[in-house]
Amino acid sequence: MAQFQWVGVNRAGKKVKGVKEAPNQTSVVNWLRSQNIRPRKISAKSSLFSGFGNAGKASKRGRVKGKEIVIFARQFATMIDAGLPIVQCLDIQAQQMANPAFKYVLKEVKSDVETGSTLADSMRKHPKAFNDLFTNLVAAGEVGGILDTILLRLAAYLEKIMKLKAKVKGAMMYPAIVMTVAVGVVAILLVFVIPVFEKMFRELGNAELPGPTRLVIKISRGFKSYLPFIIIFLVIMGILLWRAYKSPKGRLIIDRTLLRLPIFGNLLRKVAVARFTRTLGTMLSSGVPILDAMMIVAKTAGNRVIENAIMQARTSISQGQNIVDPLSASKVFPPMVVQMIGVGEVTGAMDAMLSKIADFYDDEVDTAVDALTSAIEPVMIVFLGTVIGGLVIAMYLPIFKVAGNIQS
Repeated sequence: MAQFQWVGVNRAGKKVKGVKEAPNQTSVVNWLRSQNIRPRKISAKSSLFSGFGNAGKASKRGRVKGKEIVIFARQFATMIDAGLPIVQCLDIQAQQMANPAFKYVLKEVKSDVETGSTLADSMRKHPKAFNDLFTNLVAAGEVGGILDTILLRLAAYLEKIMKLKAKVKGAMMYPAIVMTVAVGVVAILLVFVIPVFEKMFRELGNAELPGPTRLVIKISRGFKSYLPFIIIFLVIMGILLWRAYKSPKGRLIIDRTLLRLPIFGNLLRKVAVARFTRTLGTMLSSGVPILDAMMIVAKTAGNRVIENAIMQARTSISQGQNIVDPLSASKVFPPMVVQMIGVGEVTGAMDAMLSKIADFYDDEVDTAVDALTSAIEPVMIVFLGTVIGGLVIAMYLPIFKVAGNIQS
């Protein structure tokens, strides 16, 4: 017998922890589930690493990509539908897996299943590979005897979420890359190119330089002088923003600010609505209780403001109220979304209504990304032409003046 420290979440959604004496970690997991506690972390009392079992070792071997999880779910569903035992399915998947980290996880899951653990409990020991959403849906599939169907739903859900992320990253990356290149070009001009022109003008003995040229030379001198301080300032600001984002209050302020941005805020809101409705609809259609589903959906929201709104709705439901009022009061979700969710709640077709909303907002995200890209392109072109072109023209004005004097 050994002592294990555990951390979990009870039915009320509160974090609880304690120490349990048991022969192994699987026994601790089973005991926690019998107490209606969802395990989050289990470790031997003398151990320095946290996580389920050897999850720490798995994380050192590398990371598991979302695309690999999708392929695993689809192949696993196909093998189960063909009548293969779960242990054999896991063994086949582990043998053909190229990623060492995922191979290790699958072997550990197979070993736990062979000792009598459920597939969901075995996967919970490896949160780096299988998150709460995945394991809860697998648990629902095991109980309902529809594990192959659940895995196919999971694969479809993950593919759509990955596609959604790729769209947003594409929309954000384009202006970020253009701005980075623009700032880099301007910095090179100010530090290296303009001082060469300044030296040339000084050697020509032409003291009467045009106003724009004098202004650009002063900016270049100031930029070169304060460049170390500018770099230090940017590094400090980056560290402060990172630390603020890691704190609960700072994360809330930053997430609220992002949702209020003129163009990007609307896009982020649509992405959040699509993700919320897609995740909740998938979980409800798979038989996961709504309170458990709301808890997981809140954690995967990706925005603290939206997470708080979902948790308020969860509290309302746990007290016997409806889901519509807290979602409407949060001012986060559009009125049309709230009304459709209300209709689904009244008619008992919440999962179907959520899927329709998710499909609609997937299209809305496509439209918003296209519009954003179309709007950013001319703005970037004007910015680059004005800044870089202005610097070049300012440097060539004295040369044109000297050429005119020579001709006259």
